[in-house]
Amino acid sequence: MKYALGSVLYYWPKTEIEEFYRQAVNSSAEIIYLGESVCTKRREMKVGDWLTLAQEIARSGKQVVISTLALLQAPSELNELKRYVENGEFLIEANDLGTVNMAAERGLPFVAGHALNCYNAYTLRLLHRQGMVRWCMPVELSRDWLANLLTQCDELGFRHQFEVEVLSYGHLPLAYSARCFTARSENRGKDECETCCIHYPQGRMMRSQEEQQVFVLNGIQTMSGYCYNLGNELQSMQGLVDIVRLSPQSAETLALIDSFRANEQGAQPLVLADKADCNGYWRRVAGLELVQ
Repeated sequence: MKYALGSVLYYWPKTEIEEFYRQAVNSSAEIIYLGESVCTKRREMKVGDWLTLAQEIARSGKQVVISTLALLQAPSELNELKRYVENGEFLIEANDLGTVNMAAERGLPFVAGHALNCYNAYTLRLLHRQGMVRWCMPVELSRDWLANLLTQCDELGFRHQFEVEVLSYGHLPLAYSARCFTARSENRGKDECETCCIHYPQGRMMRSQEEQQVFVLNGIQTMSGYCYNLGNELQSMQGLVDIVRLSPQSAETLALIDSFRANEQGAQPLVLADKADCNGYWRRVAGLELVQ
């Protein structure tokens, strides 16, 4: 299996983003995603900055993929999206069907991101015909669902014509909204948010009345309260998954890639903690559950 470092979902200062990717170049990840996929108001990094960074990373021999917004809301965002799609060098991760259409119109290949609602083989076949070369499975699906879906793809005759990627580490992006939850938590309107999410480099924790950490708020994105970790599920991915994706939480995520690799055959199990880590979706139980 190959390992991918997902795009940074949180809002980090430009200097921290650049330093993180300087370290990522020396990581063992074969694939690096970068770009803003959550909120267009996060402008520490401009389009030109992302593309320049992509060129620098590509010179190291790693594959670079440009991630795009999951929720497009304004004509100006379409103009920026066009620049990403027509970059001329790098594969695009489409997190919105508008991006799929834009790439298909130009005959360009793309990665179908986990934000697309793709749950059956017929939808996958449609995306493949439009140019999909890799599919990142929606985060709430299980191993059993994936196995059944790929069997359907085999019956339709295109099982091995695209790569399968699974988000295997990080707080899971569960939902997107036109509202900004981080701004609301500070009693701000979305238009007056002052990009306050930059003060929460790992999102803002949301606890229940019983003090359970149920969600993480990340701008317009609602994420899982516990950190999804499939580091001990890699054996069950054999024959199904081509690429294991880790979502950056901090620079420490880079070292975790090596821990995943070392445990592909179960030789060096990762230590997972109750009420901190979870793997429920993959095991076909409640998402916050941890099955050891």
